[in-house]
Amino acid sequence: MNIEKKYILDKETAARKIKRLAYEIAERNYDTQLIYFAAITQSGMAVANLLMKELKEISNLYITVIEISLDKKNPTDVILSLKTDFTNQTILLIDDVSNSGQTMLYALRPFLQYHPRKIQTLALVERTHKAFPVNIDYVGMSVATTLEEHIYVEFEKGEISGAYMY
Repeated sequence: MNIEKKYILDKETAARKIKRLAYEIAERNYDTQLIYFAAITQSGMAVANLLMKELKEISNLYITVIEISLDKKNPTDVILSLKTDFTNQTILLIDDVSNSGQTMLYALRPFLQYHPRKIQTLALVERTHKAFPVNIDYVGMSVATTLEEHIYVEFEKGEISGAYMY
């Protein structure tokens, strides 16, 4: 089966969006010293690493990256790469694409047993229809799609090489 890819982001545009998102994070968290980047495994981790690199250049925020592992189709078991007390901490939940909101909603579960100071969400690309009540605080790009269309972000050597819809 041949998939026709409709590119919605190229490498240069993605890099600009990551830089803009980093500035937004720094601006909205000016009163915070430490942020936990809670990144969904694989693509979310890649986005988190790019954001961390940008933030190191523009702010004094200390960032700890935590990888969240879960099965996106059956997200009942959520595993964090770091176990710590998140009470009074700032958590930024990161993924490459927000589709229905289900993955992000389930990824929040381990943090809710504590009393975080604030929890924020970030997606490089957000689809405009949600099945779960998750509002994305930081959005690189919002795209209207049909339920049948999918969005994928491509990575090459730790950089975003593009994003397409099919």
